[in-house]
Amino acid sequence: MYEIKVERTAAPKAKPADESKLGFGTIFTDHMLIMNYDKGQGWHSARIVPYGPIPMEPSAMCLHYGQEIFEGLKAYRGDDGGVYLFRPQENFKRLNASCERMCIPPLDEELLLESLKQLVELDRDWIPHAKDSSLYIRPFIIATEPKLGVKPSDSYLYMVLLSPSGPYYPTGLDPVKIYVEQSYVRAVRGGIGMAKTGGNYAASLKAQDEAHGQNYSQVLWLDGVERKYIEEVGAMNMFFVIGDEVVTPALSGSILPGITRKSVLELLRSWGLNAVERRLSIDEVVEAYRSGKLAEAFGTGTAAVISPVGELKYDSLVMTIGGGRIGPVSQRLYDTLTAIQWGRAEDPFGWRVRVC
Repeated sequence: MYEIKVERTAAPKAKPADESKLGFGTIFTDHMLIMNYDKGQGWHSARIVPYGPIPMEPSAMCLHYGQEIFEGLKAYRGDDGGVYLFRPQENFKRLNASCERMCIPPLDEELLLESLKQLVELDRDWIPHAKDSSLYIRPFIIATEPKLGVKPSDSYLYMVLLSPSGPYYPTGLDPVKIYVEQSYVRAVRGGIGMAKTGGNYAASLKAQDEAHGQNYSQVLWLDGVERKYIEEVGAMNMFFVIGDEVVTPALSGSILPGITRKSVLELLRSWGLNAVERRLSIDEVVEAYRSGKLAEAFGTGTAAVISPVGELKYDSLVMTIGGGRIGPVSQRLYDTLTAIQWGRAEDPFGWRVRVC
């Protein structure tokens, strides 16, 4: 058992009165988790404290050189009244993989899970009851050494915030419109694309802004070298149902290894479907569309779970996929994953972790 000190808030905040208007990531609970790292001492002083500002030197290295990482997962209020996490161990494995790439000292994954459970249990009353709502969890690490100079920091903060949230897309499972980016690149092999770090998302903002100007909700990135192979959407991994295959781009070092992506592959294979990880060019997708073999496209991610794609624009070609409606594979995946997450179905994979 780990020692995690708890300081309860003396001024609890009012909880949202209308859970249909939660939005995503705009409301935060009463408490947060903090842990420090100092060179020579390691990670120490895990504690739960009231949510509030953190003191930071203006010379903190995260503000100048971008040494930071984050994760995203959810807590669910099960139909049996219990509170559950979905594959949190995978998030903490990925957090440590991001740490390794960004020169941040690794953390004890058992401590991370135990401290998260304590935080979620303390703020369990913030978990919404509304359909498709959940408690979004944001662990992150920032470099805090007060120094100007490009090097790994000697001090860090690990923190966890909790945010009661509704569906990521206000339109729910309505298919989204995606724009294939040709001018900008987000990541390249050998870079930091496989790490969940803010720089990857900052690099996507310009293209995303331009896509929004054309009434597209997300950007689909091509590889940064040949500009022809599909990689991912800013907030999602991508899948395409082409003929008898369900294809997703293979992990190459420039694509985030999504936990929902991994779960989808395992589900598809358990159903006997031909789930394939390989290089997939945009030209192959266009050819599949023109020949009638492109049946579905969908994104996967913690926030949206499954996001069907109804329209894909590449250059001047606008591809309407599946008649602009959600397809049977996307629907089955969404229904199965959410049923497991909310405890409405059996969990044959052991993915669900009970908090309380």
